[in-house]
Amino acid sequence: MTVRVLLVDDHAMMRAGLASVLGSDPEIEVVGEAGDGAAAVSQARRLTPDVVLMDVEMPGVDGVTAIGQLARVAPSARCLVLTTFDVDDYVLGALRAGAAGFLLKTTPPRDLIRAVKDCAAGGSALGPTVVRRLVASYVGVEGAPEAAAELERLTERERDVLGVMARGLSNAEIGAELFLTENTVRTHVAHILAKLGVRDRVQAVILAHRAGLV
Repeated sequence: MTVRVLLVDDHAMMRAGLASVLGSDPEIEVVGEAGDGAAAVSQARRLTPDVVLMDVEMPGVDGVTAIGQLARVAPSARCLVLTTFDVDDYVLGALRAGAAGFLLKTTPPRDLIRAVKDCAAGGSALGPTVVRRLVASYVGVEGAPEAAAELERLTERERDVLGVMARGLSNAEIGAELFLTENTVRTHVAHILAKLGVRDRVQAVILAHRAGLV
């Protein structure tokens, strides 16, 4: 299945570079581009992409606002945030708005392609650097006992998977570390999200850090 991607960035050179990288993979199709959040929402409504690669700092409608709007007009689209972490408030706002993951603009091409595919398959792109910044900014000690109690719902193997996932590893990397197939990891992740009552991997990772699992 081909992954349909919409690129959103106010810099044409960045969009061209991303299009070149993603277009090199036969399983990914760049179906459109947008230079700001308003255009992204309009394009997503018309093109129904699987993944929206979204910058956060843009003139006019910023990426965080656009992510919130996309949840209403294109609910099937998964949003990956592109960030340099210059403004952490943007990153946290995107998380609350429903972003499925976070990518640094320095992400190597191979990792970018894998992240887009993982996102389209229902996963999240949470690199180790991104996880550290999110945890430092978003995860506090408040709610730690409640978070730990939430994890009691998980089996021992599910806790193992969550612990590795909370370090920012992909399904393939989790499988390699725990000697599981990628399909088995995907099943464990689905069970973890359902048992914890969280929307996606991002929220599961935050819960794991709050509970002190990592």
